[in-house]
Amino acid sequence: MAKALTPDFFFERHPGKAAGIAFELESILYSGQSDYQKVDILQTKNYGRVMLLDEVIMLTSFDEFVYHEMITHVPLSVHPNPRQVLTIGGGDGGTLREVVKHPSVERAVLAEIDQKVLDVSREYFPEIASGLDHPKSELQIGDALDYIQDQENQFDVILSDSTDPIGPAVGLFEQPFYRNVYNALTTNGIFVAQSESPFWDPEIVKSIHENLTAIFPVVRFYTAFIPTYPSGMWSFVFASKGLDPLKNMRHDATATFQESLKYYAPDVHHAAFTLPQFFKNLIR
Repeated sequence: MAKALTPDFFFERHPGKAAGIAFELESILYSGQSDYQKVDILQTKNYGRVMLLDEVIMLTSFDEFVYHEMITHVPLSVHPNPRQVLTIGGGDGGTLREVVKHPSVERAVLAEIDQKVLDVSREYFPEIASGLDHPKSELQIGDALDYIQDQENQFDVILSDSTDPIGPAVGLFEQPFYRNVYNALTTNGIFVAQSESPFWDPEIVKSIHENLTAIFPVVRFYTAFIPTYPSGMWSFVFASKGLDPLKNMRHDATATFQESLKYYAPDVHHAAFTLPQFFKNLIR
C-alpha cells in the first residue's frame, strides 16, 4: 500500500513486509479506478513519473529501461529466429517497445486485461507506450489465461510481464498456465517471466521453479538491478524446450540497436545468469 508520510512524500510499503520505499512527491497527475485495479500516476522529484497499480509501484520513468530490456532481449538473443512474440500483461507498452526492435520479429502480440493501463500509459508515458502503436504490434484486450489456451504452436517467444501474484495475476504463476504456455510455444520456444525478488519473495521464487521444472526441460533464473523494486534485486526466469540461455546466445542479436540500449548488453546477458549462493540454495 502507498500512503503519505507528509504532504510532500509518499511511501510504498512492500506487500506483506515491514519495509518499503519513499519518494518525494511533486504532484498527482492521475488517479482512477478500472474494472480491475486502482491506477495512479505520480510526478516525483527523483524517480520522474511513477505508475502505481493498487498503490504498488509498477514502473518509473527513471529506471523502467532495466526491466523492459532484460525481460525482452535475453530470450530474443537466444532464439535463433524469433518471428512471433507474445507479451502477457505489460500494458504500459515498454516490453513491446523492446520486442519490435528486433528485425526478425514479424508479429508482436500483447495480451492485456486492463484497457485503462494502455490508455493511461499512452497519455503519461508516451516514450514507453510507443510500442503499443508500432506496425508490428497486435493488441488483444482480455484475459490472457483464456487467450493462450487457443494458441497451440503459435509463438517463438512468450514473455510474462505480469504484476505480483495477487488479484487477476495469480493464475499467471500457476502450473496450468505454464502448461498452456508450453503448448503455445513452437519447437524451439522460449518463455521468460518476471519472478519477483529472491530477498523478499523466496517462497514465490521456489514455487515458480518447481512449477516450471515440472514442464520445461531447461529452467534458469537471472537477475537485474532495479532501484524502485523491493530490495533493488529483481529476478526473471528463463524456460525453454531445449535452448540454453548461455550456450545458444547470439552475440549479435542486438547489434543493430545496441547503442540505443541503457542496460542490456552481451556481457550483461552472461553475467545475469551468475547467481549468488543464497539464490542457488533457494532453488536447489
